[in-house]
Amino acid sequence: MQMQLDINGRKIAVDAPPDMPLLWVLRDQLGMTGTKFGCGMAQCGACTVHLDGQPVRACQTPVETSVGAKIATIEGITDKIATAIRASWVKLDVPQCGYCQSGQIMSAVALLRENPKPSDDDIDAAMQGNLCRCATYQRIRAAIHDAAKSLA
Repeated sequence: MQMQLDINGRKIAVDAPPDMPLLWVLRDQLGMTGTKFGCGMAQCGACTVHLDGQPVRACQTPVETSVGAKIATIEGITDKIATAIRASWVKLDVPQCGYCQSGQIMSAVALLRENPKPSDDDIDAAMQGNLCRCATYQRIRAAIHDAAKSLA
């Protein structure tokens, strides 16, 4: 089925079964490999993208539900919040193996867009669906606070 998607501000035509997960369209059809495959069950958050500004798990989002929505991937987020998050990630040396980091950053950006001064509890709640097998959670939390402070 031919569909028109709005990905990172570009209109892109794709031909895919309507129930194909958005993740496979992004990675396999469009070569946008910044969004990672983790568990395939929306449990780890490695595949987090934004759909109309809200974080969703691309592995469980049928591509047909993305038609008409603005899809943002790690490759396409470039606003000041995303820039601050990335700078804090580097400054505080957040990544270890790095595999989950694009999903972590997507969730962190969504959090700061909604809540520019999150508490530890706010961060823990917003990030609870993003797992890190290296357990860098303390550094992730510190980086989100650092980014929020830099944006204030």
